[in-house]
Amino acid sequence: MTTTTTAPALRAHRIPADGLYEGPRELRRVPEGWTDRPYELFELVPRGRVIGAEIHGVDLSRPLGPALRAELDRALLEWKVLFFREQHLTSLQQRAFAGHWGELETNPLLATGDDPEVARLDRTTVPTFENVWHADVTFRERPALGAVLQLREVPPVGGDTMWADMAAAYDNLPEEVKERIEGARAVHDFIPGFSRFYPPERLAPHQDRFPPVEHPVVRRHPVTGRRTIFVNASFTTRIVGFAQEESDRLLRLLFQQAHAPEFQVRYSWRAGDVAFWDNRATQHYAVNDYTPHRRVAERVAIAGDRPR
Repeated sequence: MTTTTTAPALRAHRIPADGLYEGPRELRRVPEGWTDRPYELFELVPRGRVIGAEIHGVDLSRPLGPALRAELDRALLEWKVLFFREQHLTSLQQRAFAGHWGELETNPLLATGDDPEVARLDRTTVPTFENVWHADVTFRERPALGAVLQLREVPPVGGDTMWADMAAAYDNLPEEVKERIEGARAVHDFIPGFSRFYPPERLAPHQDRFPPVEHPVVRRHPVTGRRTIFVNASFTTRIVGFAQEESDRLLRLLFQQAHAPEFQVRYSWRAGDVAFWDNRATQHYAVNDYTPHRRVAERVAIAGDRPR
């Protein structure tokens, strides 16, 4: 005699759609077919599964030879953000290091340090981007390739920075979402992000210089070829050709992808530490949990190309 077992009945249940999905993640640090090779000119210590590594044995105050520059570039492509402990660079040295990767760019909406090409981020004097996941200056036609950030003054506790690998974030999107956004373009505008802490009279003079621009929702990295999510909560306002409700819904889902811890690295600073990140492949989040203490950072930005 054959007996059959029926599954017990469960009460009605649901999870709201468009959130982060639980379960295993696909964690791929480099593109398929990429060959991992050892580093010969420095020691690299991973800080995360897919993103973030400390570099030991490099003095950034000294000029980079071609071989060292090439090996650091490969590390940047493979790990997306590199950390160098206690470098204590002058502004000139910081600029010189960043200049190995291209022309430097300035941002008229940020305060500057002793050098006009070095932005100073000090919330006690001028508000700045904290507590929001974003990529830098995506409101430009050619957003920054990357940035070199140095902490001048560190609070006694807190003040960490987090980075998210937006290629891993893309890999883990549901397939139906990938199909929906393939080939789509989105509008980026500097006003939504900066209007959170600047009055209209501060922003209005820059509207003609920085009109809204369109970029692909999914960007292909110009070197590795990996697809990355290229929208962010500071500057992306809508997806072109989508009804506003659907655009908002998709953007909320895409913004949330940076929040998955598996795609992140978190760095605790010491004075003089330097971080160098690939702005084409990452988003970052400065954690403001240090008030009323002071935190002073200085950043040099490297001009980039037009996203494809």
